[in-house]
Amino acid sequence: MAELLVTFAAGASYGMATVVVGQPLDTIKSTYAVDVQTRMQGLPSATKSSSFQVAKELFFREGIVGLYRGGLPLFLGGSFMRSAQFGVSGACKTWLESTFGKTEQRLFGVLDWQIIVAGIAGGIGRGVVETPIDFLKTRRQVEKEWTISHLLDGTGITLARNISLFSFFVLYMDISKQLCMGGYVPSILMQPSGDGLTPFAKGAICANLAWLTIWPMDVLKTQRQSGNFEGSSFKLLKTNLQSGRLFRGVLPGLVRSTIANGSSMVVYEHVHTTLTKQFQLKRKDMT
Repeated sequence: MAELLVTFAAGASYGMATVVVGQPLDTIKSTYAVDVQTRMQGLPSATKSSSFQVAKELFFREGIVGLYRGGLPLFLGGSFMRSAQFGVSGACKTWLESTFGKTEQRLFGVLDWQIIVAGIAGGIGRGVVETPIDFLKTRRQVEKEWTISHLLDGTGITLARNISLFSFFVLYMDISKQLCMGGYVPSILMQPSGDGLTPFAKGAICANLAWLTIWPMDVLKTQRQSGNFEGSSFKLLKTNLQSGRLFRGVLPGLVRSTIANGSSMVVYEHVHTTLTKQFQLKRKDMT
């Protein structure tokens, strides 16, 4: 139990670091994912502007406060979201190992089914916490009014996005360990022990790969939560396919992910390692 509490605490530190470091770029990403001219007077249309132009106009209009627009819900709930994803996945992996034993044979020699299942569980844990928080953040970023009846808008696509995102994140972390031990990764990116990536590289690279894998789903999630688009997620998917908008905002999103997740993983590893040594515990997390 103590080991899992340490993982929850380290996950909370990851969440707070992500908000502090990554929120400005997340605001730009969300702004760029929808047509800003419909909700933000004085800003150029995202259909005609680059993400850099959107960021510049937003900063000149509102300053640093504008870049942290929508950050309050995440400052309050961000730690709980990441705490849930790391804590629940760690607890699930521990239960799977105690029930079925450690995986001896990997699917295609690479995939560990227990890590995939634990990743799904962590994504569900994060999604349950994040859905209302992310809705409030997005509505604040795009300056759209809302009522209680709207609070669960986009719940389905948000849960699907979180389950997919965290599942791929832990999967890519596991694959990176195999590549490091196989000698396929440059030494500058590896820990001295050679059994995994450095914390920053692990957070940045694995998170970016996960985001690229599910990016269209995130675009749909942001558009559904913005309140500027009518119809089902399937209809919205069809519209985005026709207009070529499924990877809208990917550049600021990946820049944000690199900085935020790389830095946050450094914080996570520091907190987890410190607490584990302090209380003489064994690590039971997924990293």
